[in-house]
Amino acid sequence: MARPLSRERFAARLYDLRGRYWDTHPFHLRLHSGGCTPPELRRWVANRWYYQLCLTRKNAAIIANCPLPEVRRAWAGRLAYQDGPRSDGPGPDGPRPDVPVGAEGGLADWLVLAEAVGLDRAEVLDERHVARGVRFAVDGYLHFCQTRPWTEGVAAALTEMFSPDHMAERVTAWRAHYGWIAPAGYAYFEHRIPVAREDSARTLELVLDHCVTEAQQQAAVAALAFKCEVLRAMLDAVDYGPDR
Repeated sequence: MARPLSRERFAARLYDLRGRYWDTHPFHLRLHSGGCTPPELRRWVANRWYYQLCLTRKNAAIIANCPLPEVRRAWAGRLAYQDGPRSDGPGPDGPRPDVPVGAEGGLADWLVLAEAVGLDRAEVLDERHVARGVRFAVDGYLHFCQTRPWTEGVAAALTEMFSPDHMAERVTAWRAHYGWIAPAGYAYFEHRIPVAREDSARTLELVLDHCVTEAQQQAAVAALAFKCEVLRAMLDAVDYGPDR
């Protein structure tokens, strides 16, 4: 019977998947080099909204599948971070029944980004621009987290190990190449980058602590590989475009 990897070698196996992250996809390379047109950039933002919507549900699924109270408590913070504190009262511009979240949170920040790149909030919320391939990939990721052991759902989230530097590069590139984007649109990335750095460290510790058998370690590596494929499949669909 194969022996489990040491903690250090297991962590290295997970980091070895760095090359499969979506930042090497041709669309992202074009996006960061200034080669995307405004409609292409808007298409990426509108499709990524569907992924943002999935995150709270997949995190809730991980919590539901986890029997350990201390892990559930630790993971629950992600729900509030993404959805924000719900506020049904009037905002500075009056009531906003079209906003499904409070004044804070990842979803609210993403809607600000959408408006900053020239999308109408209503067309993002009704998902009219979401490509079928993006919908299929994101739904598959949610189904994975709903049906697989919680450790695999957590391991799939380890793409956040690779995301902070990528997001920081995105902000720098967009400011250099896409001066037409309203500055308020960068709030999502500015808020998310430090949180992702902290989350990724805690997530890795959870995986290393709880995936201790050879089978669990293999499943964790496979889960992270699957998540990388989900992200790249999303970009395949975005890059393919609505007219082809």
